Amino acid sequence: MTLTLLGHVTLPEHKGKGGFDHAAVHAASGHVYVAHTANDAVDVFDPGRRQYLFSVPGLPGVAGALVSDESGLIFSSNRAADTIGVFASGPNPTVRIIGVGRGPNGLAYDPHRQIVLAANVGDPAVPGSHTLSMIDLAHDARRTEIAVPGRTRWTVFDPGPELFYVNIAQPAEIVVIDPGQPDRIARRFPVPHAGPHGLDLDSATQRLFCACDAGVLVTLDARSGKVLDEKPLSGAPDVVFFNRRHQQLYIAIGDPGVIDVFSTSPMEKIATVETEAGTHTTALSPGGDRLYVFLPRTHRAAIYETC
Repeated sequence: MTLTLLGHVTLPEHKGKGGFDHAAVHAASGHVYVAHTANDAVDVFDPGRRQYLFSVPGLPGVAGALVSDESGLIFSSNRAADTIGVFASGPNPTVRIIGVGRGPNGLAYDPHRQIVLAANVGDPAVPGSHTLSMIDLAHDARRTEIAVPGRTRWTVFDPGPELFYVNIAQPAEIVVIDPGQPDRIARRFPVPHAGPHGLDLDSATQRLFCACDAGVLVTLDARSGKVLDEKPLSGAPDVVFFNRRHQQLYIAIGDPGVIDVFSTSPMEKIATVETEAGTHTTALSPGGDRLYVFLPRTHRAAIYETC
């Protein structure tokens, strides 16, 4: 087995429309932070005790949670308010609110320069609203706004070459941002299938793993953008996590509600694990030994052991 179910954690019931979105794990405590979009809050739970701990409220339309272990900070993308939140770990944090572009979704962080990239989905009815907000965290302010050609999806930061990679749904491409020049697109990589969505990176081999709405996993060389491999998926994907420990890739697919598991050496699908209909988001522990899967219909987190 590639994923063994260990148990569940019950999270607060949904108060509004939507469910859960992007999540991340705080390495020092092991606590999991998940965007609970339906509740305008980030929920926090302890997977070791399998216990819900608390929520951070007042984050309208929260679409993502990102943890920076280097800085000891958690970031939230508050899509309905066009802001990001910045706060420390632990209950009852003070949340710093910073304005960004229209509809922030994906988040990535350069701890060296203290720059947060907020990938804004924009509004197709508003010209020029598809942007990347580059936030100077030291001054809690937008440094620059970079126009991109279409709706953004997820983004990752590679600390080796110190570059951001951002998926663009249409036109299908990955844009590369150099935080040393945070006012422009450094490079563009075309993606050969519609709707680049989930994205992760193997820094050791400089491979980008891009899961597309067309139901295809595309592997690209992060330096040149060359397409290295294409593999079919079980449906339209969302969140992607690369497990460096096991050299595996986990791709959440809400319809029909499965996790596609790929070996990345060589690249091949090794399992499809049933979850729950509508399940499209996950989080991976820093050590790679646990995968947390968020079940919107039953408002729970499933805890899987990886192997």
